[in-house]
Amino acid sequence: MAACLLLPPYLVPPHEPKADEEEEPILRLLLAPALLGLAGLLVVGGIMAAEKLVLYSAWISSCSYRVRIALNLKGIDYEYRAVTRSDPDYEKINPIKYVPALVDGDFIVSDSLAIIFYLEDKYPQPPLVPQDLKKKALNLQIANIVCSSIQPLQCYAVIGLADGKMSANESLQIVQHYTDKGFRAIEKLLEGCDSKYATGDEVQLADVFLAPQIHAGITRFQIDMSKYPILVRFYEAYMELPAFKVAAPENQPDAPSF
Repeated sequence: MAACLLLPPYLVPPHEPKADEEEEPILRLLLAPALLGLAGLLVVGGIMAAEKLVLYSAWISSCSYRVRIALNLKGIDYEYRAVTRSDPDYEKINPIKYVPALVDGDFIVSDSLAIIFYLEDKYPQPPLVPQDLKKKALNLQIANIVCSSIQPLQCYAVIGLADGKMSANESLQIVQHYTDKGFRAIEKLLEGCDSKYATGDEVQLADVFLAPQIHAGITRFQIDMSKYPILVRFYEAYMELPAFKVAAPENQPDAPSF
């Protein structure tokens, strides 16, 4: 069935023949903004529906976890599609075959940081990136430590190369070394912070990146979090928020049953 644009009754002007027909162009101008606002809605079978975003994700991926948190915080409805590294069709979505990837109509964006900034620009409320210059820089610094200096050194694409060349325990020690190095740096950056979250009393970009990394440190990599009391305090605050809890790996449809 072809999609068509329908106007609700309150936008359809009553037609009453008038001697002075030159009012019609003015009426069209007044209706133009409303028509433009409705143009993004498809009507199929008489029911209006906005096209959903599609998130290609993996339950265990901390990068996917970040994007799920951002989508939840912004109240964006989306379709979850689980993928694995061995899925041959996923290469058509993201040639590098990493998760996550976000499909918005005919546009695809991959990489968690790029996706979150895309969402921030398209759905600015609530904001995840502060306007304050110093706070913005701190948020970007923390996010970059996580996505450049910690997470890449624990992902399967890197650790998997060591299969057969070192023991599982030796691989774990490498992951722990770089996770501890990053966590020490972030803990130092946040020294003296008395806010509810990492960079203020509202959840911001740094929190979206910290929560999945701390979760992975606790549940997967046996990180001794007692060394990082500031991060532990923030993590406990994150886990009280539905946007974070719903996005957690164990709550995803492709998560295994333990």
